[in-house]
Amino acid sequence: MGLMLTPGVPPPRVSSVGDDTSSELERVADIEPSPSMRLGALSRLVTLVVTLREWAHKSLKEEEERPDSFLERFRGPEVRVAATSLSDIINCLPPPSRKTWADMVVSPSDDSYYRWLFVIAAAVLYNWVLVVARACFDKLQLEMYICWLVLDYISDLVYLMDTCVRLRTGFLEQGLLVKDTAKLRKNYGRTFQFKLDVLSILPTDLGYIATGIHTPQLRFNRLLRFPRMFEFFDRTETRTNYPNIFRICNLVLYILIIIHWNACIYFAISKSLGFGSDTWMPAPVRDEEYLFVVFDFLVGVLIFATIVGNVGSMIANMNATRAEFQARIDAIKHYMHFRRVSKELEGRVIKWFDYLWTNKKAVDEQEVLKNLPNKLRAEIAINVHLLTLKKVRIFQDCEAGLLVELVLKLRPQVYSPGDYICRKGDIGKEMYIIKEGKLGVVADDGVTQYALLTAGSCFGEISILNIKGSKMGNRRTANIRSIGYSDLFCLNKEDLMEAVTEYPDAKKVLEERGREILMKEGLLDEDADGPGGLGKEETEEKVERLESSLDMLQTRFSRLLNEYSVTQQRLKQRITVLESQLNQAADGDSDIGEGQRGQVEWLGYRAQVEEVGYRAQVEELGYMGSG
Repeated sequence: MGLMLTPGVPPPRVSSVGDDTSSELERVADIEPSPSMRLGALSRLVTLVVTLREWAHKSLKEEEERPDSFLERFRGPEVRVAATSLSDIINCLPPPSRKTWADMVVSPSDDSYYRWLFVIAAAVLYNWVLVVARACFDKLQLEMYICWLVLDYISDLVYLMDTCVRLRTGFLEQGLLVKDTAKLRKNYGRTFQFKLDVLSILPTDLGYIATGIHTPQLRFNRLLRFPRMFEFFDRTETRTNYPNIFRICNLVLYILIIIHWNACIYFAISKSLGFGSDTWMPAPVRDEEYLFVVFDFLVGVLIFATIVGNVGSMIANMNATRAEFQARIDAIKHYMHFRRVSKELEGRVIKWFDYLWTNKKAVDEQEVLKNLPNKLRAEIAINVHLLTLKKVRIFQDCEAGLLVELVLKLRPQVYSPGDYICRKGDIGKEMYIIKEGKLGVVADDGVTQYALLTAGSCFGEISILNIKGSKMGNRRTANIRSIGYSDLFCLNKEDLMEAVTEYPDAKKVLEERGREILMKEGLLDEDADGPGGLGKEETEEKVERLESSLDMLQTRFSRLLNEYSVTQQRLKQRITVLESQLNQAADGDSDIGEGQRGQVEWLGYRAQVEEVGYRAQVEELGYMGSG
């Protein structure tokens, strides 16, 4: 679409990249439509709105928060929609006629589905409360019947819409959301909920033609959609951050509905049998009155037991963490009192527990997250401790897989003021990462402070790396003491070795960093040729081969010993039988006696030979094991 220049009229100003909203509006206003397009007022308005949206998108794009590279490297790149020009966006938009109801499928995990459950739950609750009340109290029905009719048919409309939503609600099959409408209809039709939904939307209101509009009893079938209300309550209990409070409110709602129904039924029975002459509660006389009273008593007992049980359970659940924590404190107090621990040490222990509870560190994170898969556990740990982990150098340079392995093996520890995390010369079995607090590197006298370690610092890796040429070996090289309360992450030597086995590059990074630290402190002997470092493949392979050989020898020895025992037992049985036959032989049968005697001697000789053979094999196995 071109622009026409008229002589004597200055050319239009060329808009730059930095133009503001007014320049965009002027540019749109200066564009003349082509005669072939013949855009109407509505088309021009749509074009203006699209242009404004494009400008707003460009303005907000620069202020958009940049994704965290640390998390992005761990999670992997996310799918993003590439930016296009306005013409490309318009061309890619599908025509309005294609957006039909047939293409829509609702996912049960979407927020929109949860909001719709709130709407249908409100409609069901309306029917459960007011329809029953109107059926029992004529005055309530007669005074506001127009309002009730409007609300009734609004709830009917919501019911019909809910049936349509149910027909388009997807379900998971092999972990994937099914979007085939035929499958969705078939799956919904097989459920018991479908039968209740059909009964709940039957047009029983047509009975108004014969009975009049003041018979809300015809709408009792609307009460059958109660599972949708229960589904809303279940999803709310899962989503809310205050599940105990919601359970209490839910229980109160159920009790109020039961009391409401009980009062309505009592009034209806009294109305049908006749009211008393005074305001006193009449005693039951008829059989139906006795039945109602007995049923009412049973319901009352059940409700009372339910209230007591549920409230007690809720209170116990609300205080479960505190009760468990208090039990731990009481056990420690009892032990210290039994062992006559000094008051000073007992006070330090109590203050340590107080710090844990005050700062909400009494929860065992490993126990809470144990049911999650490793991927989600690692991602939660990284998100919770992101600021700390980003400061740790070994986490900045390591691969995503190693990051998962290391994060899952970290164990939180809390130290009190004045506690020594490690002392110089101790055998190192762990490395530490500071999450919160400050640690001091102090001299042997405990007064002189050489350095201060803050959040994000890590130490102790030197003693667990077994670096080649280290003069300290696997012993600590410094005294580190907590200045205040300090939260640390601990990583055991075995866990570190297991994690870096499959990541040789990470091994090199850790070893190089350890050598640099040892060189600065003058604790590295560069001429040493002894074994060291994380890579001890030869020794590990030898140990593995020896273990496998030992297992094989033990298996062979057990088999030979079993065969030897069975053979010896069988030969002894045969010799015993032959000796008994030999003793019973007659004196005249000298040939038979001599033959049996020779067979017995031969069997004895064979047993001795086999015994010598088995012993030789056992001795051979012993030589192989010692070798």
